[in-house]
Amino acid sequence: MNFITKRKLKIVSDYIIGWTLAFIFLSIVRGVGTIEVSSVQFEFWHSITISIVFGLTIGSLSGVAQLIIEEKLYRRISILKLTLLRLISIIILLALIIVFAHFIVTTFLGETKGLVAFAGESGSFAIYFYIIVVDLFLGFLRQINLMLGEQNLKNYFLGKFYTPREEERIFMFLDLQSSTTHAENLGHIKYSKMLQDCFIDLGVVVENEAEIYQYVGDEVILTWKLKDGIRANNCINAFYNFKHQLNKKEAYYLKNYGVLPFFKAGLNSGIVTVTEVGKHKKEIAYHGDTINTAARIQEKCNTYKQEMLISQSLKNTLNTNLYAFNKLGSVLLKGKDKEVLIYSIAENK
Repeated sequence: MNFITKRKLKIVSDYIIGWTLAFIFLSIVRGVGTIEVSSVQFEFWHSITISIVFGLTIGSLSGVAQLIIEEKLYRRISILKLTLLRLISIIILLALIIVFAHFIVTTFLGETKGLVAFAGESGSFAIYFYIIVVDLFLGFLRQINLMLGEQNLKNYFLGKFYTPREEERIFMFLDLQSSTTHAENLGHIKYSKMLQDCFIDLGVVVENEAEIYQYVGDEVILTWKLKDGIRANNCINAFYNFKHQLNKKEAYYLKNYGVLPFFKAGLNSGIVTVTEVGKHKKEIAYHGDTINTAARIQEKCNTYKQEMLISQSLKNTLNTNLYAFNKLGSVLLKGKDKEVLIYSIAENK
């Protein structure tokens, strides 16, 4: 099972868990010490069983809907329109729930009311409102997770970033070549739209388990835990996957912007500190010389006329014959006292 499949299953499973817990919570609130005003009376543990069935069913459908929205629509419409679309989808889903619930109560619980009468029973609209709110809330949590980065929301709630701790990580600095020239030729608005398209296409790096740490102007910082980055050469493959994605859309970029964007990259690995920073605007931040060195290595791409440079420390952890490494020598990077040995990388043809 590849990483993309695991990621999709993780999203769907999160929705299944969320919906199951939401229905169980509803069963507890409505079923302990209360009496239903509707004609259908659920025994508490029977209600819990139905909640689990509904959680699995609706969670799966809701998770798949979220995947479709992220992959097909997220880049095309605003968050407001996405929310409205999500609202429409949950109303349709709610209609299916009512039909399914009516089938269950008429088949197994002896209910004789028609579908319309069943749907309009006393107390039903409070449940419908609850379901709509739960769906919007789960979608909201998903958006926060996308903003913080995959898995970071869970770690944030667990307080793992509150106290600074060390991690061994790989960092890649990606920078747009000739950005000043592009901005002058295109104008700020069109240039920004081009960057939007580039960073959307950068989404292919999730196939290589990359975490997008920061967008800084026309630059992007990617990071991996060391074991994730060196597994299957993810940290190198990510750059070429992004490059190939841009090349596949060459006609689009030439038509809309008159240029094919080209990025250069610098990579380094080492120990960094990760922590939560800020008061009124919180952020998960990485600190350490490892990051600064990666940035300085990327700056040397123009000097050596290379698209990607890598430090010796990271090169020594990789084991691959898919790429050719060429030693460029030791260089004194800006802000450092000791020289760093760097290599260029090229795909083996």
